[in-house]
Formats: sequence, structure tokens, C-alpha cells
Amino acid sequence: MLPTLLHHLIWADLRTASALDSIAEPPAELLRTWGHLLAAEATWLARLAGREPEVPIWPTLDREACRALMVRNHDELRRWAAAPSADLDATVAYANSRGTRFENRVSDILHHVAMHGMYHRGQVAQEVRRLGGEPVSTDLIFYLREQ
Repeated sequence: MLPTLLHHLIWADLRTASALDSIAEPPAELLRTWGHLLAAEATWLARLAGREPEVPIWPTLDREACRALMVRNHDELRRWAAAPSADLDATVAYANSRGTRFENRVSDILHHVAMHGMYHRGQVAQEVRRLGGEPVSTDLIFYLREQ
């Protein structure tokens, strides 16, 4: 199921980006939510790779910077979707944004990334609708029906 969730995440991110394109000038707060979703993905991917995150968890990014970060995230997410089970069962030690140390399995972290994105894509869709843009459904079942 994890590979499916990661491929869904990629699909949903791309659909969300297209919904944002229906807004000529997305307000800063909308881009902040979208940027946070992508920065959280990037932060968790950095932790899994044992490197420091390159962006803050709540960055200020324009639409183009969000797209670039999304593309980088998706490259790494595709690799994780194809990872052997042993890699997914490994435990990763990391510090959160407050410096508190934790350990979690790779698969649990990737599940978290998928679920966290669902929450914030819903916020983005709601705001796109409010602004008169074209929100898109990013529900898992719609992704599965397209496959």
C-alpha cells in the first residue's frame, strides 16, 4: 500500500499545482500553505537521507520555487516507492524542528508524509474555491480510478 500512497501523493501534488494555476495571483497565505506542504515533504525526505533540510518548514516561496521543490521531492518519493521492504523497515533517528530526538521506521515516516499532504491539499482546495479558481479532487479513490 505504501507505494500506492506515494504515487498518489505525487499525482495529488501535481493536481494541486494545476489548481493553483487557475488563480492569477495566489495570495501569500495560500502559497505559504502550499509551500509548507512541500517543505514538510522535503524535510522528511532530508531526514530519511540523513541530511539537513534545505528549506524551513514554513518557507516563503513563490509559485515557481514551489514547483521546483515539488519536482525535487517527487524524484525522491519515486525512489522510495520502489525501495525494497528491508529499506522501508529500517529505523531512522532524527531531530524535529525543535531539536527533540526521535526514531521511527522509514515506512511510518513516509505514511506520515502522505497523510500530512492530504490535510494541506484540502486547505489549498478550499482557498482556491473561495478565490474563484478551479479546485480539484485529490482523493485517493480518484487516483485509483485513473490507474
